[in-house]
Amino acid sequence: MVGKAHPTVLNFIFHNQRDIDYQMTVSKIREELNNLLPQLTAELAQISQLDQLSQLKVKYLGRKGPLSAILRKLGALSAEDRPMIGQLANIVKTQMEEKLAQAEISLAARHQDEKLAQETIDITLPGRVPEIGRIHPITKTIHEVCAIFQNLGFQIAEGPEIETDFYNFEALNIPAHHPARDMHDTFYLQNNLLLRTHTSPVQIRVMEKQAPPLRIIAPGKVYRRDADITHTPMFHQVEGLLVDKTVAFSDLKGTLTVFIQRMFGAGTALRFRPSYFPFTEPSAEVDIACVICSSRGCRVCKGSGWLEILGAGMVDPAVFRMVNYDPEEYTGFAFGMGIERIAMLKYGVDDIRLFFENDLRFLRQF
Repeated sequence: MVGKAHPTVLNFIFHNQRDIDYQMTVSKIREELNNLLPQLTAELAQISQLDQLSQLKVKYLGRKGPLSAILRKLGALSAEDRPMIGQLANIVKTQMEEKLAQAEISLAARHQDEKLAQETIDITLPGRVPEIGRIHPITKTIHEVCAIFQNLGFQIAEGPEIETDFYNFEALNIPAHHPARDMHDTFYLQNNLLLRTHTSPVQIRVMEKQAPPLRIIAPGKVYRRDADITHTPMFHQVEGLLVDKTVAFSDLKGTLTVFIQRMFGAGTALRFRPSYFPFTEPSAEVDIACVICSSRGCRVCKGSGWLEILGAGMVDPAVFRMVNYDPEEYTGFAFGMGIERIAMLKYGVDDIRLFFENDLRFLRQF
């Protein structure tokens, strides 16, 4: 008759078996980790495309890959074994990443060689000269105009292209009912804002902040609802303002004569015609002999032989009062010109739209 085993013996057998199972688990994890790199190497030898390599990366290093599955088993290990197995896992992971990176470089180089082998390259062809940019004729004209006036002592001032009705109209003696607003039809925004129709608002802003004497020019983009061979909805202006004591119309005429003759040459014919602007009194239009047709008459000058290039005049006292200047003490003159019109005359262009079509055949001429 066989007797029952002693409890102490059974307990020893149970713990001994559990230790054996645990050691087998540790050995199995270690074996799985050591097998990963040879398995990856074997599969890398079978691929030839980069997309296959991407799939292999996901297969081995992705969240559902064998390495991630092994790492999830670390929680069941003892505190003594966990760091050792974790260190081994990091080493294997690093080796796999290096193997994949080397394979990617090798595949990319192979594809590049195959691509070059399929192409026929004529090494006797000349090199390709990179396209060199040029300053746009409008920008070039703005720089030239500003340089002339800076040499005459004017400073450059700038202001916002989105203006209020006050600065664009009211402060320049153009109230809401004034018919001059028809010539300044523009693009209106919300909250009493609009796209400025001239750079004259800059003059108002400068006079609000600066006491006389002052001498400024204001270049920039302006907007009006015009579109034909001599007008565009967006164009560029340079406006000028000079305020001091005892400024006369003769100062205005002398300043503009110097500008025109420096811009177009000493022999350029010009004339001053009486005109009307709400913000100047007296006012004048300044014309020069049409350089497109040499004053014979063409569609640009509308057959007159003359082309208007700017408007000018003595600042209206009402404008001075809007900025708290004393019109009894100070006088001044203002002028404004379209840069596109100046550029057309300067370079013999008969259609303003050419400046904005970005045709390289046209722009390369400048």
